Amino acid sequence: MRRRATRRVGALIAAAVSAFALGGCAGPQSALAPAGHDASSMAALFWWMAAGALVAWTGTVALAWYYGRRGDGTRSRRRDRLLIVGAGVVVPTVALTVLLVFGLARLPRAVARAPEGSLQIAVVGEQWWWRVSYLRPDAEPVVLANELRLPVGEPVQFRLESDNVIHSFWIPSLAGKMDMIPGRVTWLTVRPAVTGIFRGACAEYCGTSHALMAFYVEVMEKDAFVRWLDQQAAPASPPPGAAAQRGHEVFLSNGCGACHTVRGTPADGVIGPDLTHVGSRLSVGAGILPAEPEAFRRWVANTGDIKPGVHMPHFGMLPDRDLRALAAYLSALQ
Repeated sequence: MRRRATRRVGALIAAAVSAFALGGCAGPQSALAPAGHDASSMAALFWWMAAGALVAWTGTVALAWYYGRRGDGTRSRRRDRLLIVGAGVVVPTVALTVLLVFGLARLPRAVARAPEGSLQIAVVGEQWWWRVSYLRPDAEPVVLANELRLPVGEPVQFRLESDNVIHSFWIPSLAGKMDMIPGRVTWLTVRPAVTGIFRGACAEYCGTSHALMAFYVEVMEKDAFVRWLDQQAAPASPPPGAAAQRGHEVFLSNGCGACHTVRGTPADGVIGPDLTHVGSRLSVGAGILPAEPEAFRRWVANTGDIKPGVHMPHFGMLPDRDLRALAAYLSALQ
């Protein structure tokens, strides 16, 4: 009875661990919940490799169990040789050959550039945020930060750079990761397959706030994407309401425009993120706070506490009334 109870507890623990592990296969930042053609190919490769590993593991355990149960007097040298050659040479060779062929067949697509005329987006890895520019053939680039919007079903060509340290651009649900190396340009093609909101991150340790260098990607229907891009290209609208107007004055009088651009206003700084339409984004501080007035107030007042090592100074010395007005202005930049 005691042995049976122990086995039952062991089975329950194994089931709980399996359920916990499988829970990590879902979500907006899972490489095993693919929403892009390239991510689907990599997920398939993972499952094939997992199957190959399972075959090898099963064979090893089976041999250990087989020989552990047999006495020395019942062994056959001929059978032992066949098992060693079969399980130690033939099975691994076949399994590894299948995996190699399966993986190499996907390599040309993984490194291929997007077709001529595809949407091009330049991303620069900063410390610790993302400078994003939508490159348009016949117009000025549309500049924003820490967020991407992509049209579903269309290949997108990313041009990746860094002007400080090595970063790694990764949207697990959509495509593989690509390093951003100072002094070099790297390229990544992304082919979104379904609409939705997904999370990306820096996958290469880059300093103090590496873990807080994230971003969101919204895959949209093509018509909605075109409307969004046109809206992002427009200058900022005048601040609506007394609070937002007061916040605009606070923004300019405290020198925020020396680092940030708000198109359509005197603010034309290029050191920090472009804030022209920051209120319409999904997050503040590179994917770590929601784009809400209270989050804007917290970010401006306690920048270094929320994101250690960030280059932006905090403005906690401002009166709370001014901080709330500034948050109202930033939220109104839609």
